[in-house]
Amino acid sequence: MQRITMLFGSSLAALCISGCTITPNDLSFRDLEQGYQADRAMILAASQPITQPISLSEAISRALKNNLEQRVLVFKQSIASSELAAGKFDMLPKLLAEAGYDWRNNFSSRYEADYSTPYAIDRDRETNVSIDPKHNTYDLGLSWSLLDFGASYYTSKQNADRLLVANEERRRAMHLLIQNVRVAYWKALANQKLSSKVSVAISEAETALDKSRSLVSEKITSPEESLRYQRNLLENLRLLESINRDLSGAKIELSKLMGVLPGTEFQLSEVSEEFTPLSVDVALLEQYALFNNTDLREQYFNVRIAALETRKTLLKMFPNLTFKVGTHYDNDYYMVNHAWNSAGTSLSFNLMNLLSYSSKKEVAEKTESIEQLKRAALQMTTIAKVHLAVHQYTNALLQYQRSDDLFNVDNQLEQIAISKTEGNMAGQQRRISANVTTILSELRRYEAMSKYAEAVGLLDSSIGHEPLINSVDDMDLEQLGAIIKQWLAQDINGIQLPVEPDV
Repeated sequence: MQRITMLFGSSLAALCISGCTITPNDLSFRDLEQGYQADRAMILAASQPITQPISLSEAISRALKNNLEQRVLVFKQSIASSELAAGKFDMLPKLLAEAGYDWRNNFSSRYEADYSTPYAIDRDRETNVSIDPKHNTYDLGLSWSLLDFGASYYTSKQNADRLLVANEERRRAMHLLIQNVRVAYWKALANQKLSSKVSVAISEAETALDKSRSLVSEKITSPEESLRYQRNLLENLRLLESINRDLSGAKIELSKLMGVLPGTEFQLSEVSEEFTPLSVDVALLEQYALFNNTDLREQYFNVRIAALETRKTLLKMFPNLTFKVGTHYDNDYYMVNHAWNSAGTSLSFNLMNLLSYSSKKEVAEKTESIEQLKRAALQMTTIAKVHLAVHQYTNALLQYQRSDDLFNVDNQLEQIAISKTEGNMAGQQRRISANVTTILSELRRYEAMSKYAEAVGLLDSSIGHEPLINSVDDMDLEQLGAIIKQWLAQDINGIQLPVEPDV
């Protein structure tokens, strides 16, 4: 027994010493390298290989399936679902199984004295022993509390609403992701189609600029005319380099959104974008937004959560009724009955609740009122967003049409300039200038397309319009791409209000 005591004491001392020796442990290069390799392998395993040019629908599908930030929100929604399932068990009675072992190094015994002389103890008198110094106990008890059941019931309903909140957060992130993919796709496509043209145009413009300077220094052309020409070229060069710089990062941004490792080579396939004038009634879009806008729906759930929190707070003010039943076993040598069953009930009430009832009720009701005010404010904000999105959509469509017309005019002017440049130095200068102008017009046309795509995404997110996808994990990339392609082809003017399902 002495050996066991020493072993227990040594173990306890070792635990105390180890607890006192805990120090901050910084990350080593090996830890970072292993983490990077593990994360890279996970990204590669999750993403599908790129074997053909990527269309807009495939780019959105890859983003929905592989974007890491989107997957974090999916996991968050999954956690909320698990919390809802786990919370249901809190409403059940508590079933506690307990086993124990009691030990002491001698018998427990006490002296006795008369009530009239409590300190007059006869220590020579024999004492009795009633407890075994070594004995095992086993208990299995079932208890159920009325207040715990009520609190667990409201908590479970709150968890159900939190699951719906997580779903709205995922929808909101999906709207933003689709919008960003659309913008990055058109910018990356413009860079893919025009990068070689821009490089050639910049090279030709720089050559023409050098030739113009030479002609001025040799006094072959008029300085005023040459300087105007040089200024026009320099302005076009500045615009070309500025737009080219903006577009060159679009492919990297698109790779990140699609969950593709940076540096991965891929091509984009151009799709015909439908530029549809908005003819739907704005009042219908407002109603659609009031049913489907993610921010508004989330706030509805927050109001319900606050109302349930009020009820839960008021519930704790009531008396608590507890029921207990159990079965027990004790192998104490001195016990008459080693096994027995028990049952009991108790009613308890914290009298201090009478003092704090009014203040706690006031706090809970004010919290609920704040959430209701937030919802009312969001109603107005949502409608304002719809009107802004409609205005931006109409304006973006008009700007694209202007850019498209301007590109067609500049393209025709370039063809005319090309036909007049054979062997003519001045004609060559006009051709280069016309070529630069055409490229700039085409770049602005693609830029207008990306602005239009952004406006479409903003309109979709403001009214809560999205593809109907249950779970991206349950379908492959082709199936998801087909759904996205069908959704992209939908006419926003044919939108209809959701129908209340039959109960």
